[in-house]
Amino acid sequence: MTPVSDTALDSLHAQATEIFSGALAACNIESAFDRRIRFEGHTMQRLVPDGSGPDTIDLNAYKRVYVIALGKAAAPMLDVLMERMPRRKGLRGICCSKYLPKKHNWRFRYFEGGHPLPNDESFEAARATLAMLKKAKKDTLIFFLISGGGSAMFDLPLDPSISLEDTVEFHRALVASGAPINEINTLRKHFSAVKGGRLAIAAPEATKVSILLPDVPLRTLDALSSGPTSPDHSTVADVRGVLTRYNLNEKLPAAISAFFERADLPESPGNKARRSPFLPKLPWTGQAPARTFTRAEALIGEHEAFRDSVFEVLLSSHDLVENARALALKAGFFVAVDNSCDDWDYADAARYLVERFHEQRAAHERFCLISVGEVTVTMDRTPGAGGRNQQFALACALDLAKHSGELLSVLSAGSDGIDGNTRSAGAIVDPTTVERARAFGFDPEESLRTFNACPLFTGLGDTVVTGPTGQNLRDLRLLLSDRS
Repeated sequence: MTPVSDTALDSLHAQATEIFSGALAACNIESAFDRRIRFEGHTMQRLVPDGSGPDTIDLNAYKRVYVIALGKAAAPMLDVLMERMPRRKGLRGICCSKYLPKKHNWRFRYFEGGHPLPNDESFEAARATLAMLKKAKKDTLIFFLISGGGSAMFDLPLDPSISLEDTVEFHRALVASGAPINEINTLRKHFSAVKGGRLAIAAPEATKVSILLPDVPLRTLDALSSGPTSPDHSTVADVRGVLTRYNLNEKLPAAISAFFERADLPESPGNKARRSPFLPKLPWTGQAPARTFTRAEALIGEHEAFRDSVFEVLLSSHDLVENARALALKAGFFVAVDNSCDDWDYADAARYLVERFHEQRAAHERFCLISVGEVTVTMDRTPGAGGRNQQFALACALDLAKHSGELLSVLSAGSDGIDGNTRSAGAIVDPTTVERARAFGFDPEESLRTFNACPLFTGLGDTVVTGPTGQNLRDLRLLLSDRS
């Protein structure tokens, strides 16, 4: 087969990048906020009620309003809320993020939390938040603006004797375990004083509005930042199952292993008998979600603190997929979507998606397979520079190398603009990637084995770099082919 030109491959790279960046740009926090919530005078109106609380809230009924913003998108979410909410006395808040705004609002305390591992300010932000919530009464309205990344950047052990150093090692072991995010966060919820619903019960009398930007599947919204305001349905038995399944006990600091082995390990607040999601699953179209159960049914047996709670989902990975689909169709691709490998090991996900891609692309001149979600990476050593997206992309590159002369490309990138411990969002590969890497002195298999894909992709100029996006809607994978 005659090799395709560099120009043709560059064009396919550009199209993949444009679909990714365009889909992300279309997931606009401001417009999403305006589709869900409106302020008219001193009344907050919920435009898409889902059964989790009243359709309208009179702000004048409250003497104090607190705003707690945490996660990678904390700053832009806070900016949008402050632009729309009427000015009032008694407004105070806390913003904890890895990316803080240059301009600070004097009503707020700002903390630069650590990610993917907590730091001193992660603890300080949690302590400050608990102190603020302790002052909340029936006359207090609290907005919680929650996005992904908060599990690390906002944390405080339930056992005050556990140190920051041990907490960092705890998070490090979880990240390297290969466990899916829902199981990782089961441990975090039971470990932390500010997760698994514990922020809600810290202000039991207050009315609480949680505005969510999830980087988790919608069926597990209580895993978002380990569910600080959500009723938790995982149990101590689940915790011990995860510890055993991933052989974590021997990998954790002694103080944390001892904590989890306690016979009186506290349950997180929530109805343990009800294991279904605490919110209905949202449809792909972005329209009003079906009310699969009433608010009363959802909260039966819950802690009283959850009975005055409202949950709003601004955007999700479904929006990211739909935007990517629309852009790929506009570019002339036949489009298929497959999200079934969510939370799979990166190598299994790469093998599965590439196989599906080859099966379907033969029937279409221009084909695009879209997949959203996150893959897992189990690390058996200190990693080099890379992340799950670059690891996935490099695994795909080894397969594409078998298809020399064909116009194929795979892009995998995180919507937050950060992949692992790098400044890249991900990477893009094609059938020439492996050959070019070897020509530059890289060993692709060794880079994969040592979790050190970023230097290879940086050397080739094939990293996807966006900088911090202020978003966090999971990862997007695009597999493109062109025979036109």
